[in-house]
Amino acid sequence: MRSSAAFGPDPHPASERVAALGLDDLETLLASGELTSEELTRGLLDRIEALDGAGTAIALHAVIALAADAVPTAARRDAERAAGRSRGRLHGVPILVKDNIEAAGLPGTAGSLALAGRTVVADAPLVARLRDAGAVVMGATNLSEWANFRSPRSTSGWSAVGGLTGNPWALDRSAGGSSSGSGAAVAAGYAPVAIGTETNGSITCPAALNGVVGFKPTVGTVPTRGVVPISASQDSPGPLARSVRDAALVLEVLSGRTDLMAACASGSAAPLVVGVAAGWLSGDAETDACFARAVELIEPLVAEIRPADVPVTPDDVHHDQTAVLVGEFVDDLDAYLSARPGSGARSMADVVAFNLANADTELGFFDQHYLEQAVLSGGRRALAYTEARARNVAWARDVAVGPALGGGIDLLVAPAYRPAWKSDLAHGDLLVGGGAVCTPAAILGWPILTVPIGLVRGLPVAMAITGPPLSESLLVAVGSALEDALGGPFAQRQHPAWRPPARG
Repeated sequence: MRSSAAFGPDPHPASERVAALGLDDLETLLASGELTSEELTRGLLDRIEALDGAGTAIALHAVIALAADAVPTAARRDAERAAGRSRGRLHGVPILVKDNIEAAGLPGTAGSLALAGRTVVADAPLVARLRDAGAVVMGATNLSEWANFRSPRSTSGWSAVGGLTGNPWALDRSAGGSSSGSGAAVAAGYAPVAIGTETNGSITCPAALNGVVGFKPTVGTVPTRGVVPISASQDSPGPLARSVRDAALVLEVLSGRTDLMAACASGSAAPLVVGVAAGWLSGDAETDACFARAVELIEPLVAEIRPADVPVTPDDVHHDQTAVLVGEFVDDLDAYLSARPGSGARSMADVVAFNLANADTELGFFDQHYLEQAVLSGGRRALAYTEARARNVAWARDVAVGPALGGGIDLLVAPAYRPAWKSDLAHGDLLVGGGAVCTPAAILGWPILTVPIGLVRGLPVAMAITGPPLSESLLVAVGSALEDALGGPFAQRQHPAWRPPARG
């Protein structure tokens, strides 16, 4: 078990020894009685209190709210363990969930003040599965407001409820989006696992930028009921964790699958043909060189490495995808808000009106263009939606990835994103680089596994691995082999530098 000394800038003593540990190490400590779940939960809560909010040492703003019942729940898990009972593979393990996922007692605001005060009274099915497996839901993480689908000028990691999430590697750099707080929290040692959601890049991006593993499963694999929606055709919840093994374990709990942990075994990747998607390189020379070295590491561990011919995504594909998302967003959010208990916004039109009435807090940095566009779109009934969705699927299936996999390639790999860019509330995310792997996978509902592969200019970069629907076990096999070839989980080898803000 590795020491986590000097893991943070001034780590709270109660959490220092566990801040970088993965689930296997924590399970060993909990099972042996060397550490109780209550001690672990208290230590991590203390760490969050010491490092996260306004006036703290760092003000990372990765967490929106803490669960009032976290410590009592952890104490119950200890009592159950002492009595010889275990709820499952996450028994007594503290986790965090993105604040667009309903967890009883937590805000569930999606970062918007329009939902503040409508505290959640019941768990989303995915949260119920975590609790059934023994997890202690410790709090809710910050996110890009409305899961980063409010404005083309948005700044990733900012919400009116939670403020701007920082990146623990460099505090003036982006934590990505929209699962910003989930990625930053795991990297910062707040919890071994956090749950995020992805519509297009929202797990992949923050995992890559914060140096943690991210796993977006096949759309439909994890239930989305109780998750504030954008798009039924693209939304997918999944874990951000410290290792491929940890992410695989949690995804088994979330999805009910039983084949992912086995895929971590040595040799599991040996039969696979991996396609290198050169058309999806990041454009950053050092990032792409780091990716090339990672490909060299996995080459002897798989059956074959081949070049995969994938196209650059044209602008019209992005325009069509926006038309699809605004059409689904208005229908799905209207249905969600009308059914959610409590007073306040009951439709997207209500949210738009609320933001206009509270422009000083909600619209001070960027507009709500996508919300306004969605209200006027006509939803799924509009011909523009139907035609855009058909074009999107045809491009993704027949042009982007179909030909690449047609020659016997099992999976595709590419750099995930460039290193984290500067957060800029004045201009938004103008310097985002990479992420090309996400769009065709988003349109088709494919899974993506993101594995850290090194540091570029002191900031993490990652490989993204994607494949056809329900190919998660193949992704795990290659991701786990890569992680082993690199010397073990990145989060236990490399600790965030907590670099202070700097000019330039």
